[in-house]
Amino acid sequence: MNRDASRVKVSAWLSCVVLGLMLGGAAAVQAQAAWPTKPVRLVVPYAPGGANDILARLLAEKLTPSLGQPVVVENKPGAGAVVGTDVVAKAAPDGYTLLVAASGPMVFNQVLLTKPPYNSVSDFAPVSMVGSFPLILGVIDSSPVRNFNDLVQWSKANPNNSNYSYPAASFQLVMELIKSRSGLVALNVPYPGSAPSINAVMTQEVQMTLIDSGPISSLLKAGKLRALAVTSDQRMPAYPQVPTLKEQGIDLAVNLWAGVFAPAGTPAPIVKRLEEEVARIMRLPETQERLAKLDIRPVGGTSAELGRTLAQEIDLWQQVARANNIKPQ
Repeated sequence: MNRDASRVKVSAWLSCVVLGLMLGGAAAVQAQAAWPTKPVRLVVPYAPGGANDILARLLAEKLTPSLGQPVVVENKPGAGAVVGTDVVAKAAPDGYTLLVAASGPMVFNQVLLTKPPYNSVSDFAPVSMVGSFPLILGVIDSSPVRNFNDLVQWSKANPNNSNYSYPAASFQLVMELIKSRSGLVALNVPYPGSAPSINAVMTQEVQMTLIDSGPISSLLKAGKLRALAVTSDQRMPAYPQVPTLKEQGIDLAVNLWAGVFAPAGTPAPIVKRLEEEVARIMRLPETQERLAKLDIRPVGGTSAELGRTLAQEIDLWQQVARANNIKPQ
């Protein structure tokens, strides 16, 4: 075979390769543009009924007509939200399996677990923060303390009798940060859920509890539980009489949050579409009205914003854990 013929054959082969790559790329782009062509799963790593589950169902309801495909919620609780979160971390990055998770499994599990099966930063593509909510520090109404500063002084005078309940490790880390910033003295006492944690303070097994507002709303309204402080930077609309920690001289504002995540490697156009849809849903007046009843502030931020928040909070709470000698389990 002469040199010219060889060149022709090589050129033809290269043309076929380039054409194949172009066709494959075009097919991939077309597939992304057509997304979704089948139902989309929103995995919730908690049991039904909680705030995270409610947020996911609201998103599913609003996403279904706009995406043109059913969006279904799948609850996969277990192991402190590890089970459901790991399902999405290991799912195909095709936009058909998404995670709706709070900062607990995404931030605090990275800090408090020795070997979590997933990495919140490298195994996920952030989509959008859905909403954020503060925590409330409360005592039984018969308690002698009337505000947070009273509580600090009482705890210093009664260090052996001052303790607090909490339902999850994320709440413990927030409380330990409050203690380090305020001088509050209190021993941590864990409970396996919101109900037993609240019951502990109501039966005076502990002197205080740190909890989100939903599980204690009826007790607050009935006057059986006294809220001393809210961890947000502004007072909660539902409880305007409860001052923030900042108003009481403690330089601290903490909100927990819930967000939407996709598996790492999910095509950017799909992530962008989802980001825009979540932002649209969070702006709807009916959404804002529904979330206000749950004391959740709708957010709907960008993928980049959620990614920055995730990285910053993992770093913050790692520092808090080290400072308070809280070891990963």
